[in-house]
Amino acid sequence: MNDLPPGALDLLVLQTLRAGALHGYALARRIQAASDDVLTIEEGTLYPALHRMERQGWLEAAWDRTDTGRRAKFYSITRSGRARLKKARTVWERTNAAIARVLEAEPA
Repeated sequence: MNDLPPGALDLLVLQTLRAGALHGYALARRIQAASDDVLTIEEGTLYPALHRMERQGWLEAAWDRTDTGRRAKFYSITRSGRARLKKARTVWERTNAAIARVLEAEPA
């Protein structure tokens, strides 16, 4: 996985799952595609994060079949996860805007 700032993976997962439930592999591919292949989420990073977010109540999981018939755990965002996403997204956007202002500032 690319080096992501703290909280970025949670934000990416929660945002991606707003569109509907996905299994881990599909979730990782969706994030990669949406980022134009800039972000690659490794299984060793993704699955612990999914399990942690499930324990925190931000995600729920259910076993189902993939399009190819393989049994997989599908994750979906909960009401608590939507609230967390809203808060995290506000903080992320505010922080990015502040960083942009510093980078664009004229030297003193």
